[in-house]
Amino acid sequence: MSTIDAADLLPAERLRQLALEGEITQLHRGDPHAAEGDRFEIDGTTFEVIEVRERRLGELTDEDARAEGSPDLEAYRRRIERTHGLEWDDDHTATLHRFEPAEPAG
Repeated sequence: MSTIDAADLLPAERLRQLALEGEITQLHRGDPHAAEGDRFEIDGTTFEVIEVRERRLGELTDEDARAEGSPDLEAYRRRIERTHGLEWDDDHTATLHRFEPAEPAG
């Protein structure tokens, strides 16, 4: 377990604020940006990465989309295509990073 910079996992300030508000609890990235057990802080709140694994985009569900701040999978797909300038491919892989507020140390 190590401490990482929140911006390494959540590169946009908007994403960090949504995590702080509990609106997002996971993020898929092209490569691993954290390991299970890593911690990061946003405005005094510590989060722990509880799951990191590779997934095919075709495995994602509406629940995954909501956990990343989209209303459903179709909206998430459109956002990813627009943001990254690529066409969605169900066989493409991405790394899931699931996180939650950490229990206080002690």
